[in-house]
Amino acid sequence: MTPKGKLKLLAEMLLIRQQLVLVRRKQNRAPNLTTLDRIGFAVTSLFIKSSRLPKLSIVVAHSTILQFHKALVNRKYSHLFSNQNRKPGPTGPSPELIKIVVEIKQKNPKYGCIRIALLVTQLTDLKIDEFLVRRILRKHYRFAGGNGPSWLSLIGSAKNILWSVDFFRCESILLKSHWIMIAMDQFTRAIVGIAVHLGSLDGPTICRMFSEIHHSKKLPKYLSTDNDPLFKYFLWRAHLRIHEIAELKSVPETPRSHPYIERLIGTVRREFLDDQLFWN
Repeated sequence: MTPKGKLKLLAEMLLIRQQLVLVRRKQNRAPNLTTLDRIGFAVTSLFIKSSRLPKLSIVVAHSTILQFHKALVNRKYSHLFSNQNRKPGPTGPSPELIKIVVEIKQKNPKYGCIRIALLVTQLTDLKIDEFLVRRILRKHYRFAGGNGPSWLSLIGSAKNILWSVDFFRCESILLKSHWIMIAMDQFTRAIVGIAVHLGSLDGPTICRMFSEIHHSKKLPKYLSTDNDPLFKYFLWRAHLRIHEIAELKSVPETPRSHPYIERLIGTVRREFLDDQLFWN
């Protein structure tokens, strides 16, 4: 036997021995692989032919692959949107500013974020915008409202009168981002159509995806969308104006004002995307 053949035989024997050690561990569930076990399997597999690996490999649960894929996706976006050399940001609004904004909102519940920002700027020397006011109110103010029907209930009381449209993103097994546009009828809760795009989104792309959805279908009178910047493109608004569709915006940062489409996206994620891996 050649030295190379002896090396392959030795690697195969070490791999089988390590598997027997794992199987003989006394426990009621699948054995936990330590770091040393993983390194041993990785090194020995380099010296074994690919045709022999299926006969020597260990069965991996489907949930383990899904967790590994989820960890890779999280690591991908942590590298994309993190900067190790950046300086720490501001500490946030001061307690005095938070108190002023909350008191104005409590005394004047009908005041919007823009009006509150203008009042605070006039009362103090601080220049704040509506986005800071919205973040403060979302964290420190609780609206004592009722649990009545949604504002879309009256408009969507007839079929093909109101559609809800939204986007969500999913990752393939190769960590490529796919954007999905989904539309549903507000009255019947039926899915009108789904369009998929690989890569980033822009104005022409979302118009093309919406055209794929409403192709050979009767267009609605109203279209409910959220405040995503994608729905503010000039081409998107012109596309709706050509088809004589009025666009209704949901309340900013309030998923309950856009409930049915958000619940549908959550159902698609829980029942399909969280349990399945796809290539394209």
